[in-house]
Amino acid sequence: MKIREITSYLESLAPSMYQESYDNSGLIVGDPNSKVKGILICLDSIESIVDEAIDKGCNMVIAHHPIVFRGLKRFNGRNYVERTVMKAIKHDIAIYAIHTNLDNVRMGVNKRIADRIGLEKTRILSPKNDLKKLTVMLPIEKVDDAKTALFKAGAGQSSDNTKISYSTVGAITHNEVAAPKIKLEMLYPIHKKSQILSALSQVMQGSDFTYDTSDIYVKDNTVGSGMIGELPKAMKAEKFLKYLKKSMGVNCIRYTQLLDKEIKKVAVCGGSGGFLLRTAIAKKADIFITADYKYHEFFDADGRIVIADIGHYESEQYTIDLLYEILSDKFSNFAILKTSINTNPVNYL
Repeated sequence: MKIREITSYLESLAPSMYQESYDNSGLIVGDPNSKVKGILICLDSIESIVDEAIDKGCNMVIAHHPIVFRGLKRFNGRNYVERTVMKAIKHDIAIYAIHTNLDNVRMGVNKRIADRIGLEKTRILSPKNDLKKLTVMLPIEKVDDAKTALFKAGAGQSSDNTKISYSTVGAITHNEVAAPKIKLEMLYPIHKKSQILSALSQVMQGSDFTYDTSDIYVKDNTVGSGMIGELPKAMKAEKFLKYLKKSMGVNCIRYTQLLDKEIKKVAVCGGSGGFLLRTAIAKKADIFITADYKYHEFFDADGRIVIADIGHYESEQYTIDLLYEILSDKFSNFAILKTSINTNPVNYL
């Protein structure tokens, strides 16, 4: 079994096209054609995790958070990111991250949170609608090369990771001379526009072509940010917070003023979910559970909702179990292990 077979399976469940524009999910370190000897699953692929992988005979680390978010210009061990990458390369250990693409799918991180606290009637809190359509007129002999380049750049990917394009045979007439052309159409994520157009330009160097980009409305209720659902039975706010603390195994919950009503409808977002507060309010959630709230942001609750900040690591810690279950159900010919290291950089006294 090769590394690329593992990553392809994971991306069939959480396609890379669903990651956010700032993210760096995917194979960060390693040869995709290397044989898998063992997998270690973690939340943060820091140096101690690489050490653990070495000790346990695993040559692949699957993490939720990418160890590299921005380009590295030097590798001299001056910080934890460089040290981790250097050690992984030295010991031939692959590092793969499945981050916001796993956040944004129906069976992902937020569903696991919802399940932990017993929510019913769950649905995506903020469904994605960020696709555009590329239409380009091409000479027939350029179509195959254009498709290959555009697929590689991120166009034409469906939710099940298959490649989709639409072609129409026609002709452009100029001075009564008809030149056969193919109209090629593909969907692509908005944040990949520059890569898409760059790939198209490289294929068409020296050839005339025309293209157009247009908005397209695709509302996929199985893809998007956060999750909202309902408790089987409404609970008093203080009682729910105690229940939440126990259910999520957290040491501390920071929360806003409790309102004079019970908790029934609950919105959640693993990690930094503050950007979804307005959506949670608009959908009449009684409480919004997330992490990484700053002091002044708590005022945004404004008596309309309760904000409960349970901590970043704490909100996503059960992602390790999720990935373990996904991989264990599919693969059985090598060791799949969960880390024994708590990588949370935040301590509580």
